[in-house]
Amino acid sequence: MLRLTLRNLVARKLRLVMSALAIVLGVAFLAGVLIFSHGLGHTFDNIIKGSTPDALVRPVGMDSFGQSSPSTLTVTPADIAKLAGLPEVARADGSVEGAGMFLLDDNNKLVGGQGAPTLAFNRSGAPNMLGEPILELRSGRWPQAPDEVVLDHSAADRAGYRVGDTVRVIAPQGDPVRSLRLVGIADFNGGGTAGAILVIFDTTGAQQMFLGGRDAFTTVSLTAADGVSQTQLADAAKKVLPAGFTAVTGDRVVSESQDAVGQFLGVISTFLLVFAIIAVIVGGFIIVNTFSILVAQRTRELALMRALGASRRQVTGSVLLEALVTGVVASTIGIALGWGLARGLAALFRTLGLDIAGNALTLTTRTIVLSYVVGVLVTLVAAYLPARRAAKVPPVAAMRDDLVPQSRPLRRRTLIGAGVLLVGAAIAVTGLFHPPGNDAAWVGVGAVLWILTVAAISAALGRPVLVFCRGVFRRLFGTPGQLAGENALRDPRRTGATASALMIGLALVSLIGVLAASLNSSVNDLVDKQFNADFLVQSAAFTPFPTQIGDELAKVPGVGVLSRQQFASARLGGLDGDTTFIMANDDQLARIYDLDVDSGRTTLRGDEAFVTKDIADKHGWKVGSTITLAFPGGGTLKPTIAGIVEPNPVTGQINVPLDRLTAMGIQRQDSSLSIKLAPGADAATVHRALDKVVAPLPIVSVQDRGEFGDSIRGQVNQLLYMIYGLLALAIVIAVIGIVNTLGLSVLERTRELGLLRAIGLTRRQLRRMVTLESVAIAVLGAVFGLVLGVIFGALLRQVLAKDLTSLGLPLGQLVAFLVIAVVVGVLAAIVPAIRAGRLDVLRAIATE
Repeated sequence: MLRLTLRNLVARKLRLVMSALAIVLGVAFLAGVLIFSHGLGHTFDNIIKGSTPDALVRPVGMDSFGQSSPSTLTVTPADIAKLAGLPEVARADGSVEGAGMFLLDDNNKLVGGQGAPTLAFNRSGAPNMLGEPILELRSGRWPQAPDEVVLDHSAADRAGYRVGDTVRVIAPQGDPVRSLRLVGIADFNGGGTAGAILVIFDTTGAQQMFLGGRDAFTTVSLTAADGVSQTQLADAAKKVLPAGFTAVTGDRVVSESQDAVGQFLGVISTFLLVFAIIAVIVGGFIIVNTFSILVAQRTRELALMRALGASRRQVTGSVLLEALVTGVVASTIGIALGWGLARGLAALFRTLGLDIAGNALTLTTRTIVLSYVVGVLVTLVAAYLPARRAAKVPPVAAMRDDLVPQSRPLRRRTLIGAGVLLVGAAIAVTGLFHPPGNDAAWVGVGAVLWILTVAAISAALGRPVLVFCRGVFRRLFGTPGQLAGENALRDPRRTGATASALMIGLALVSLIGVLAASLNSSVNDLVDKQFNADFLVQSAAFTPFPTQIGDELAKVPGVGVLSRQQFASARLGGLDGDTTFIMANDDQLARIYDLDVDSGRTTLRGDEAFVTKDIADKHGWKVGSTITLAFPGGGTLKPTIAGIVEPNPVTGQINVPLDRLTAMGIQRQDSSLSIKLAPGADAATVHRALDKVVAPLPIVSVQDRGEFGDSIRGQVNQLLYMIYGLLALAIVIAVIGIVNTLGLSVLERTRELGLLRAIGLTRRQLRRMVTLESVAIAVLGAVFGLVLGVIFGALLRQVLAKDLTSLGLPLGQLVAFLVIAVVVGVLAAIVPAIRAGRLDVLRAIATE
């Protein structure tokens, strides 16, 4: 039996290769995502562990990896001398770290700025917790003067700098644009910066750049003496530290950094994994259809096997063994392709500012095992039903000349499916009425049930669409069109299963399209109703920028009111509380924006704050309530709530006066500037003058209402196109399914096609018939997919009505998707149609 099964595999290798392609692509994407995710994590782990000392002295309440706002607190050389004198300390190295620095290339364009941050600091020579140097010099030398600098190799390459060149940077304070001399190229020990830009000074240069020339330090790296643990080192250091500082172990810093990075990496990995799962599921549909057709074509052969004594179990095992071999081979090829795909993903994310070390993209045992398990398991599960069907072939079927495989009626399946559709609809609608848990999750569960159920009963639901296609084809193409429509209707199970693969992809594409169109429509509402400023000044990545920019813009003739805002992080409830983000506004905010006040007021005096209604309801706050905000360094602000406003995009959830940040020891920078024109000022003239001021500073842009809306829509569309690109893999797999189904159908109907040719159908008409059959399948999948996508996209928009205030229907895109489906049908039919047209008439008629 084993020998016979393997012989069958070899005899039908072309058919199985086509079906295996679906699993190859699905497993390739899954393996690629797993390799890419491992590479991401490995890169960040190397950076984190390779740059962390045995213990770190830092302001109280400060987190690792940029989770806190920069503090103005510093330690003195005398403080460092006390630390160095402790018997537990082998060495104490002062560090000067600055935020808000940007690198410019030789064309005055910003390098990076969209992804990972710029890390600017002095080289202290402190070792990491592994006893190795934190930085590795690749060429040149270390900086020895205030105007000298070292860059990482990736940043230098992107900017076009070489050792000896003059480097231009934007400083966080003082003169915004500075010129420095590049004296060396260095990287973190272990390689890779994950897209971050390293700007390394000597100590004097960093102090002049970030501390106004004061002989002070922002943090201290501690190296333990022999036999001293990290805990002993940190405890000893705490005894001599100045107020506002604490010492934490290197292990704690690593843990905090990994937690912070883990959330970010988890989002990326989950995002990509979802598309990999979709690809595998779509591939499963193709495998089901392929084995169903193969079993149907081998009915006589399987019956003969039963007549010769093979048991049902042996027949089932024979089909499953074919599936097993197919799954193993397809998974092996998929894993190899996945390794290449991972490098492609790394190259894509590198353009987005996330650089991954090349040596981190390796195949791990976990990736190999998971890929084989998923690929083989999906193939076996998909082949199980066809295998059972094969085992039920009666031995007497081998004696019949007019053998036609019989299919069960669709009535029972359709009735069960209708019940599941009702349950799915009820679950989805429940999400509109704020049930327990996440509202969108309820709609998502209903959507999944509907998509899978429609795929299962597509044979019944699709008949009206196929009948419509038959009528259209008959009118446009005559007899070939009529025959194509009849062929699509002949086996509705096969047609529906093939169309379902395409349906899943287009359902997701259209759902995302509806959400994106709704978001763009909501942006229009935002700009029209809440954008009261004439101009908005922000950085492209919403990073803070020097306050000197606002000072210069305020001097432009025609500027009437300029309001400043700064984002900052604090801990709600005290130093042990959760990190929250607040907005600090100056007293000019109310002169520009008309906020929707629920109660109280938004003009603040002293230690007051206004909050949005959603966070007030969450914590039970009312006007007059007092909240506690703890800042890095131990500064604590206890503002009284003076007002509660409706949620809006202009302010944060918690808003305090801008001058309170400075009092809390937070470095002053601006996150956003809002400008109102003076009465009678010409908007175009002022816009040109403002653009001229910021021209040397490409970190910020001046936008009017239209430009602000366009920038948001541009970001939405950029994400949308990325999602479309990832979903395209599911469409490609669906196309393979159509090609496979049509190809097997041509083989199955060889005698019939020969008879059609014998009674006068030309080769061209035969090719047209096969092509139109493919188009009918594609249109069926497109119609189901677009309808489901629009329905559940609209439901999700309703659930998210607070953020998506308007429903947008991308009618142009939906029509384009339908046209693409027709094109997909035509392209998928090329090979099967050519093959059908080349059939020899006499041999085809003689085929049994």
